Amino acid sequence: MHSLRNRWIWDFWLVTDADAYHVFYLQAPRSLGNPDLRHNAATIGHAVSSDLRTWTTLPDAIGAGDPGAFDDLATWTGSIVRAGDVWMLFYTGISRREHGRVQRIGAARSSDLVSWERVDGLLLEADPRWYEVSGNGETEAWRDPWAFRDERTGRHHLFITARVNHGPADGRGVIGHAWSDDLFRWTVGPPVSQPGEFFHLEVPQTAYIGDRHRLFFCAPEWGHSGARLGRTGVRREGGTHYLVADDLLGPYGPEREDFLLGDEVGRHYAGRVIATPDGWMMLAWAQYGPDGTFAGSIGDPMPLHVDAVGQLRVDLT
Repeated sequence: MHSLRNRWIWDFWLVTDADAYHVFYLQAPRSLGNPDLRHNAATIGHAVSSDLRTWTTLPDAIGAGDPGAFDDLATWTGSIVRAGDVWMLFYTGISRREHGRVQRIGAARSSDLVSWERVDGLLLEADPRWYEVSGNGETEAWRDPWAFRDERTGRHHLFITARVNHGPADGRGVIGHAWSDDLFRWTVGPPVSQPGEFFHLEVPQTAYIGDRHRLFFCAPEWGHSGARLGRTGVRREGGTHYLVADDLLGPYGPEREDFLLGDEVGRHYAGRVIATPDGWMMLAWAQYGPDGTFAGSIGDPMPLHVDAVGQLRVDLT
């Protein structure tokens, strides 16, 4: 488990370099008192491990940007992709100008995963042709970019937490999509999933497991749409779930109703999968402790496997 005495930890992403696992995570001071205040104080921390259990804290990756920048209030969830000798970190930023209501995606680069430099001029915003944008003060969802390379074409892609601009408000959550041939100039396109199920599909990640492309996401217990809850066999739960597709770029759809890793409050949230010598593992951050208070730490790895009917299962440890 990775926890910090003076800081809460929540959403995170993992990178493997040689024999080391690097984790980057959102963090905020526990001195805030109320964990609901953490979002506007978030910075990106960094730790390294050889076994995904014992972690050594490294210098922080990035914090809020300069005054007037798109990320001058806080930096939120992202992911990292390698291109040659350069690591590219794509992350979410929110600004003071808009009181954090508009989410945008920027980037930083590094040669060693420790020292990071922002990429000037690289900024992705929600395209109103497909996605809901803030027109009258509401929060605009365009966050949690998951970066990956399509080995068939060499093109890079981002899967993004977004909301479509039509339909019932409680079911507009989708996974947005953008692509680039050089990691600097990006084209935003339509979503790779269909709306109707959730308010948000947060913290996406793709992995090819059990002969299918799996698109992992998380949702809080309050984030189910009325249409979804109206179906037989669906229960209100929070945690990590997934969609499936036959092609890397979708379309992605549900394989089952029950969450992969969920419960009535979402104790294990924003699960991430990673391939290890011992097979696929899932890690999640602990949202609540045994006493029901906010925990804010990253849990130990849990084995992930494909069951007899081809669905994923997590072995809770």
